[in-house]
Amino acid sequence: MPIKKGPTLRLVRSAPRRKRVAIHQLSGLILSRTRFGGVVHHGDLTFDDRVVRLKKHQNSIDDYIIPGFIDLQVNGACGIDVMSATAGELLELAHCLAHEGTTGWLPTVITSPLETIERIDAVIAEAMAVQAETDRVAQNGSASLPGATILGMHLEGPFISPERRGVHPPLNLLPLGDALDRVSRLKTLKLITLAPELDGAIEAIRVLTARGVVVSIGHSDATYEQTLAAIEAGARMFTHLFNAMPPLHHRAPGVVGAALSTSTARAAVIPDGVHLHPALLNTPNLNPVVTSDRVALASTDGAPRPLFGGLIQEARTENGAARLPDGTLAGSVITMLDGLHLTATRLVSNGWSLNGVLLEYGEMAAFGPAGILGLTDRGRIESGWRADLILLDRDLNLKAVFVGGRELD
Repeated sequence: MPIKKGPTLRLVRSAPRRKRVAIHQLSGLILSRTRFGGVVHHGDLTFDDRVVRLKKHQNSIDDYIIPGFIDLQVNGACGIDVMSATAGELLELAHCLAHEGTTGWLPTVITSPLETIERIDAVIAEAMAVQAETDRVAQNGSASLPGATILGMHLEGPFISPERRGVHPPLNLLPLGDALDRVSRLKTLKLITLAPELDGAIEAIRVLTARGVVVSIGHSDATYEQTLAAIEAGARMFTHLFNAMPPLHHRAPGVVGAALSTSTARAAVIPDGVHLHPALLNTPNLNPVVTSDRVALASTDGAPRPLFGGLIQEARTENGAARLPDGTLAGSVITMLDGLHLTATRLVSNGWSLNGVLLEYGEMAAFGPAGILGLTDRGRIESGWRADLILLDRDLNLKAVFVGGRELD
């Protein structure tokens, strides 16, 4: 989606106190969660690479300023597949995502041979190193091309249930011994989806959590009790809740029932209207965060192409999602901004104010994901926090995106 440039951005001369990216000022309606609750007010937002000051005042500018989206599950987009991409292509994908309002993301790898996962880990590490150097150079005032920050790998498998593998290949492993050791040594691993009913899973959750990896429950046939045991061991998320798991049953609540009865682990949901009925997005006690679960078909013409590094030979965009020739869901094709539009349409029709929707979606798509990853420098619009920002007009069209205070072209 092209960014619509607006007249509300002013460039202010850089302050002499430090050498960083130029200081900017945006005016509009600022919406964000902070330590003190929701912030909704007209005012000016001054920032360089971080937010410097929020100043309240009444003005006639109707633009919305919200935190940049953080997407925890991106298999690909814009014709680029994470599992077959070079480091340069991952950086191209990061630039594409940023132009859609996403300012941080996790390249996602599905169940594969361990050698494949290790190869992709090295590629992601290379791309992250290039981004880090680019950011360092930018802090010294040099021009650079910003893209959505690669925050690490989301490994969706190989420790998943054979009965709930979806489009994953039948290469499932138990989280034990050499397999667990090799996975836990991955350089970029930040989030892993696993099935807690597998032999060794509960201890694996403890091991991975102790090493700083976030564990998410998904592609699972676990009972309610097994799921709660996983949460007690340290699991903090559910991957695309309701998908690749048994439906809720009143006598066997399973994974879904556990997600609805805990506040410790958050449910990642895909707000495309296909993976999840819109009516369920605001289910009481769901405590959701949103992800796109995008694949390489997203932001393309939808023509058939292989996915997941060729593990899927052919998929196409059909009926609002990526599908195999037999109609099986293979992922999403929405952007995080599309998710906002769909969510706003649903909630406003149910009596929500648009300001309330933007606050709620910002929590689900920015602050919530940052919290899951343990990030304390982004996801909010607050003094001292990273200036990952989105400017929207009153129709929620994208007008500008800032990644670390640098505006996209």
